[in-house]
Amino acid sequence: MIPTDGRHARRRSPWPIALGAGILAVVLVAGIMVYAALRTKARGEFRGSEVATNMPTEPAPQLEQPPALTNWPRWGITHTQYSADNEPQQVAEEARGVLGRVPMLQNQHIMGWGVGNPEPSPGQFNFRDLDRRLTFMSSSRGVPIITLCCAPDWMKGGQAGRTDWNKNHTVAPKREHFDDFAKLATRVAKQYPTVKHYLVWNEFKGFWDTTTNRWDAQGYTEMYNKVYTALKKVDKDIKVGGPYIPIESNARGGQSELRGPWGTVDQRALEAIKYWIEHKKGADFIVVDGASMTNDKGNVPDDFAAQAKFGAITTWLREKSDDLPVWWAEWYVEPENSQWSEEKRTAVQASALMEFAKSGVTTALYWNPQLKGQGECAGCLWGPKVGGELPMAGLLSGFTKWFPSGVRVQEVESSSPKVKAIAQERQTVMVNTSGEDVTATVDGRQVTLAPYEIKWSGRGGA
Repeated sequence: MIPTDGRHARRRSPWPIALGAGILAVVLVAGIMVYAALRTKARGEFRGSEVATNMPTEPAPQLEQPPALTNWPRWGITHTQYSADNEPQQVAEEARGVLGRVPMLQNQHIMGWGVGNPEPSPGQFNFRDLDRRLTFMSSSRGVPIITLCCAPDWMKGGQAGRTDWNKNHTVAPKREHFDDFAKLATRVAKQYPTVKHYLVWNEFKGFWDTTTNRWDAQGYTEMYNKVYTALKKVDKDIKVGGPYIPIESNARGGQSELRGPWGTVDQRALEAIKYWIEHKKGADFIVVDGASMTNDKGNVPDDFAAQAKFGAITTWLREKSDDLPVWWAEWYVEPENSQWSEEKRTAVQASALMEFAKSGVTTALYWNPQLKGQGECAGCLWGPKVGGELPMAGLLSGFTKWFPSGVRVQEVESSSPKVKAIAQERQTVMVNTSGEDVTATVDGRQVTLAPYEIKWSGRGGA
């Protein structure tokens, strides 16, 4: 029993109760206002639950035809969250020159990575951001490529008219919406008739089966086949590829049919690729991505020798796919927190590009890591907000000019194991893989390379 003061106890004044209620009301109102403010801020930063607004229907942009080229460029970039179309006009013009001086491949995703939701609600399309990116690509003499990822929320179990950007990159369309995703691909293809190459999805996002601890290759391939069929109906000349799966590796041993001094490839990725090869309706190329680093020890046996992994995987892909053209949609060479200098970073990248060229890669797309604001931008192509060409841009341009697809690549002799080199009929490229000066005879000529220097040298009548 709760003790009381009896029936004649003093009656408590009601004002403390009223005050408490008032304070609670104020707190609730304040909380609602803070929540609203946070949501408003989130929308402005393109995160959280973004509500779609009805956009006026605009005609498709008039894009110039891609430049007529003798050889497929082989090398190119993927535009990411921030790119040249987000820069001040002068910087955008510089970037246009950097990318267009030697026409290269330029890739853009249909949702995320710099563009908004293309179909916030069924049948309600918004291509404003995608139009802007494709227009820039065209103006910089790019050969355009589109990656069909990601999917609107309503195809993934979300609410029509809303976009949860926190989940955009982790959820695949539900099986009952595979046809809807194929229809969206059709709509995109009709919007941009100059685009003739499409990658289906990105890194198997959302296609991991937690019950089996394996990739859901069956689900992905079912969606891929619907998209492939839909795009070919739009234009039989459109080229389509998959499965765009990440190929990871470990330094420690394991059950795998592909291994080397650079590590052991995760067999689960290889099994998913083989399933796709066997069950696809068709494909014009096979596309993957990956890193030279292992999951457990970084680059092995060292930063430069680890790049041989890309060549080994490419050879395996060509053998298993009956020599389909091999595309690398992304590749990475630098461990986290490496503290590499820009010189070493670019030198290791040069080594990776050599492996791609030697092993017969048809396409390699560099994931361009441009930042929003001014400052150090490791591996970028130009200085964000201030312009100025950075070393990786020159490396890509050089390989695009001298090592397009179809050019016969030759390995050349070097008197020093510290200098790696490849050549074609008219040009040699070499890289010093050490942090000290090296003098060596390369391709019959004596050269001295500074630490991590990349040097181009003409051959014959070049």
